[in-house]
Amino acid sequence: MVRQADSAGLSATNTKRVTINEVARDARVSKTSVSRYLGGARHLLSDETRDQIERSITKLGYQPNQMARGLKRGHTRLIGMIIADVLNPYSIAVMHGVEAVCQQHGYTLMVCNSNNDERAEGRYLEILQSYSVEGVILHACARSAANLGQIVRYQAPIVLVDRRLADFDTDLVGLDNYQSTITATSHLIDQGYRDLVFVTEALQGFSTRLEREAAFHLTLRRHPECAGFTLALDVNDAEKLDQELRNFLTSDGAGPKAVLATNGVVTLQASQSLRRLGRQLFEDIGLVGFDELEWSALIGTGITTIAQPTHDIGIAAMDCLLRRLAGDRSAPRHIAFRGQLLVRGSTTRNPSERRRAA
Repeated sequence: MVRQADSAGLSATNTKRVTINEVARDARVSKTSVSRYLGGARHLLSDETRDQIERSITKLGYQPNQMARGLKRGHTRLIGMIIADVLNPYSIAVMHGVEAVCQQHGYTLMVCNSNNDERAEGRYLEILQSYSVEGVILHACARSAANLGQIVRYQAPIVLVDRRLADFDTDLVGLDNYQSTITATSHLIDQGYRDLVFVTEALQGFSTRLEREAAFHLTLRRHPECAGFTLALDVNDAEKLDQELRNFLTSDGAGPKAVLATNGVVTLQASQSLRRLGRQLFEDIGLVGFDELEWSALIGTGITTIAQPTHDIGIAAMDCLLRRLAGDRSAPRHIAFRGQLLVRGSTTRNPSERRRAA
């Protein structure tokens, strides 16, 4: 956090940026000596000169312009990250992993929130390039590189997180969506649920949502005793969500019913909807949600989740970027982490009920 000093307590001189020339003049040394001190060549200076420069820097409150110095050297030590939704806990958790590696290697992370707006995403790419960032980690809201015209001409290496971009093959780090969804769906079926609904935000061509939906229906085809369908909608439209879940709960089906929610936001909205509908969580309906969030264990008897190693995903994405910055020109890497099933009360039906459903 940057704090603004009380302007009434500062002189006009102190509010100005101190220059390298002023440091040199105060220290009674050459500008070249100060440049060497700041540039890491202090071994070329005498002990007396170093001490004089250090005292003047402290006295005058000199702060070097890191951007200007970085541009002069050709390295800004800046990494850009564009996230699709800053309100989504997934984005924040991945960002923490990225930032940890940045700090370890002396980079500063610049974070932009596209708010799922392709035009904003394109503008942020341009802005980051104008700041001469050395690399970009992108949680894309665009579905195709064609929608981000300048991306194929981007001068810095780009690593994608979570979502693919059509016609743009680059390093990609995320979850093994097929394995994770098959695990989640199979768990519901093993618990005796026979009528399943895959609740997702609008598919809109997002690779993550499409892969999870495909794996859901693939698993159902292997179990002809089960039925299921996709419910894609704006989950923040409470009235619409309530109506659709009410229709699902009251419809004739193959047996006990359950919801598979595609991310933490969907899981939370589905849980709130079930409460509004007066359903006993989770006796009337089963629920599995993607993303392990702090409140997952607190709703009802706890929500069964597919936990993503989000911090590790962020670390791996930054590691990929560092490899590219070091000159790696090998084929793009696609790193898929396995999800972990954490079983709680939302899918724990008693044995007698499971026998009747079988």
